[in-house]
Amino acid sequence: MEEKILNENEEKRSLSFVEQFVKEDLEAGKNGGRLQTRFPPEPNGYIHIGHAKAICMDFGVAEKFGGVCNLRFDDTNPSKEDTEYVDSILHDIQWLGFKWGNLYYASDYFDKLWDLAMWMIKQGLAYVDEQTSEQIAEQKGTPTQPGTASPFRDRPIEENLRLFEQMNTPEAVEGSMVLRAKLDMANPNMHFRDPVIYRIIHTPHHRTGTKWHAYPMYDFAHGQSDYFEGVTHSICTLEFVPHRPLYDKFVDLLQEKDQQHDYRPRQIEFNRLNLTYTVMSKRKLKALVDEKLVSGWDDPRMPTVCGMRRRGYSAQSIRNFIDSIGYTKFDALNDYALLEAAVRDDLNKRACRVSAVLNPVKLIITNYPEGKTEELTAVNNPENEADGTHTITFSRELWIERDDFMEVAEKKFQRLAPGKEVRLKNAYIIKCDEEHPCDKNAEGNVTTIYATYAPETRSGLPGADRKIKGKTLHWLNSNDCLPAEVRLYDRLFSVENPSADDRDFRDLLNPNSLTVLTNCYVERYLQEKKPGDFLQFQRIGYFTPDIKSTPDHLVFNRTVGLKDTWKR
Repeated sequence: MEEKILNENEEKRSLSFVEQFVKEDLEAGKNGGRLQTRFPPEPNGYIHIGHAKAICMDFGVAEKFGGVCNLRFDDTNPSKEDTEYVDSILHDIQWLGFKWGNLYYASDYFDKLWDLAMWMIKQGLAYVDEQTSEQIAEQKGTPTQPGTASPFRDRPIEENLRLFEQMNTPEAVEGSMVLRAKLDMANPNMHFRDPVIYRIIHTPHHRTGTKWHAYPMYDFAHGQSDYFEGVTHSICTLEFVPHRPLYDKFVDLLQEKDQQHDYRPRQIEFNRLNLTYTVMSKRKLKALVDEKLVSGWDDPRMPTVCGMRRRGYSAQSIRNFIDSIGYTKFDALNDYALLEAAVRDDLNKRACRVSAVLNPVKLIITNYPEGKTEELTAVNNPENEADGTHTITFSRELWIERDDFMEVAEKKFQRLAPGKEVRLKNAYIIKCDEEHPCDKNAEGNVTTIYATYAPETRSGLPGADRKIKGKTLHWLNSNDCLPAEVRLYDRLFSVENPSADDRDFRDLLNPNSLTVLTNCYVERYLQEKKPGDFLQFQRIGYFTPDIKSTPDHLVFNRTVGLKDTWKR
């Protein structure tokens, strides 16, 4: 008995509170033991990692308990929506690894919603208000003071029906009329104070064209759409907690109209995903795109799913991060470093190890025969033997990183310096000349470094075991490598919580969020790599080819460094 209790407690700890609610409802036989969730994005922008958290919950809970998750586009505001956004959302959800059971649109229910609104008018539960939005807002009151009734609140039913029909004509003027539910102007929940449920919009709809000129508001369409589809658990974020009573009220009215009371959706709220050094507001993200402060919705600095994909994040790393932070009833600001740690951990298992030199300086091995080359073997991924190997060529003249040489070395400097030894990755131990370690140009910058190699120390030979104090350096054959452009990305904003800052968010952008290096070299092997391939530039970080990379102009994006080097 005690063991059973322990097992049950352990299972509860492994489930989020949302999953626990779902499990209890299923065990109680609610909705006939049926589980149906939905993910309802508005197609007015590209989805970001905050939406990814909701996707993982909506689809994940259905997968875990054998239910179905449908995808429904909340397309009730044609002035902000576009098929471009629909297509991107479909692609991003699939890329994250989820499949929807059915694809719906809120516009599928425009006729049913219109019928419900007409029924409410006939029941004296809705009226057309001809005040301005500012006047309506002023009459709402405060949470401690009741609102003031609209002068149009008690207009005759027949007049309301006529005006509502008029709202749905091309002649209706946007903003001239709205339809409001007649609820309770004294209710302490401000959402109950005669909420607007229809407004006039003349922008053609991406699916229904110009059929409609009056469109339902989100609060009116959302719960009803859940009900029409048979959703059992409507899972959303915490800002919808005060909307829940209104959600239930509109479902009550729909059930009353249709005389059906066999089931109702249950709304459950969890905390949003907020990240340091970024914003999640689609309005602000769209402004960054429209004002060309970033290169587009898929700019690798953006928190959008497409931006993270272009930057080189794996879908699994995003899901692992979301799983690690969990779901609670309290909003929090998550450290961007936690996301990067999840990306780093996942890519370590996936990335092909290659050599790239971002700030090159020539290294000449003076005792290596001129014209000779050797093919050496490089392991693609020490974490996965099945990833195989590829070959690299060694020669007399190489590129190494400029920072790996110091003419006057500090005592603890363990890279290349006069008289010091280092190992070249997959190759030989070399020793920098003491008498003539380097050449310099007129400005005093090092142009060439000179060293000798020990032939018996090639990797794989017995002499390779010789211990030295110096580090292992990566390198490239200067005659068998390719030029490349490398883009180094960092935090988009320079303050930890730009959403809480009173200054204009544009003024908070990090001026060093993108550094473009154009004098880089990479292995010839990388010419065949494609966007979405995971690479580790040894000793530097994780990278992926950019979508605009071509065989003639290689471009690589830094996904994340090997270590967290961000300084607050």
